[in-house]
Amino acid sequence: MPGALDGIRVLDLSTLVQGPQAAEMLHDLGAEVIKIELPGIGDVGRHVDMLEDFGHTSVYIACNRGKRSVTLDLRVEAGREAFLRLVENADVVLSNFKPGTLDEWGLSYEELSEVNPGIIWAAGSFLGPIGPDALREGADIAGQASGGVIASSGYDGGPLSTYGSLVADHCGSQNLQTGVIAALYARERTGRGQRVDVSLLGGQIWLQAVEYTHLLLTGNEAGRSNGGHPLVHALYGIFPTSDGYIAMAGCPEHLWPGMCRAIERPDMVDHPTFNAYFVSREVAAEMRAFFIEVFQTRSTEEWSKRLEAEEQRFCPVRSHSDVVASDQPYANGYLGKLDHDEWGEQTWVGCPITMSDTPTRFSNMVAELGQHTEEVLLEAGVEWDDLERWREAGAW
Repeated sequence: MPGALDGIRVLDLSTLVQGPQAAEMLHDLGAEVIKIELPGIGDVGRHVDMLEDFGHTSVYIACNRGKRSVTLDLRVEAGREAFLRLVENADVVLSNFKPGTLDEWGLSYEELSEVNPGIIWAAGSFLGPIGPDALREGADIAGQASGGVIASSGYDGGPLSTYGSLVADHCGSQNLQTGVIAALYARERTGRGQRVDVSLLGGQIWLQAVEYTHLLLTGNEAGRSNGGHPLVHALYGIFPTSDGYIAMAGCPEHLWPGMCRAIERPDMVDHPTFNAYFVSREVAAEMRAFFIEVFQTRSTEEWSKRLEAEEQRFCPVRSHSDVVASDQPYANGYLGKLDHDEWGEQTWVGCPITMSDTPTRFSNMVAELGQHTEEVLLEAGVEWDDLERWREAGAW
């Protein structure tokens, strides 16, 4: 069955994560994605965390499976000319270069829209396309720092930390794909394409809309997470067990008697302050101290059985290996097994969206650099003479 974006063609010029992952989601929703890469070098993501047994990096595989690879040097006129032929029949051009880069190459939104008025020109940047810092370059960790995420990590008085995932890049990719899909929907009504801009900074501010709203309305920083969340005063946070950690997402009043049974403290059912969902900051600190001692008396597995029996809101803190070994991600297609022509059966990250009428998909095809250059250009109606002329002029 065709996907929701069946018939949409995306030209993905982007690199690393913010742009490529957005284009990857468009692929999983049904679009055809053609990746345009610099000859001889390709996406920078091809060079980060190389997996020698597979001949590719984890970054490139994760963000570019299912795309065809075309090499074009857009900095030379022959490469630009070839690219514009592809733009004629494309729907989206997606990039994440420093603002102004495509303009310098003669590939601005205005110039592409002259070739194809319906084109959607979508760009992700570090700090946004305009403003005093627009031309600064940065990647995920700088994005985390720019929006305040790092400053809110850890415990008061302790060191700051980044996150163990590319949070800023992933938020940027989500916003980029959302903007593209909205622009495609608008084009159905107007017939016109448009420019879409997102940034790592904007994504990090949106990610923390609650915390920023608190600051803007009260004048006070929400503060650091301290093992939970600075604005959630409840039985909420990470608690050590005898051999791991449990994450508690609060205990509403109707679940409090069950919690007391789980910890074998029936005398606390009518506790004057602990038996409420949201409590004062001071009471939350008392509850945290109490439950830190309680949870350390048993293993994570033992607590999981007790808490699940009482329908508590919790989850053991899992490693990536723990998640891969569990059944739930496979049941929903978040992880899946597919055979690869060279690598045999492998487990792949799937699409996090399911749709009843237009199913999402994921592919295990990982293109070699420039593997589809001639194929894609010939499909676009380019003659062999032009191919040879562009090749000799350094287009790829």
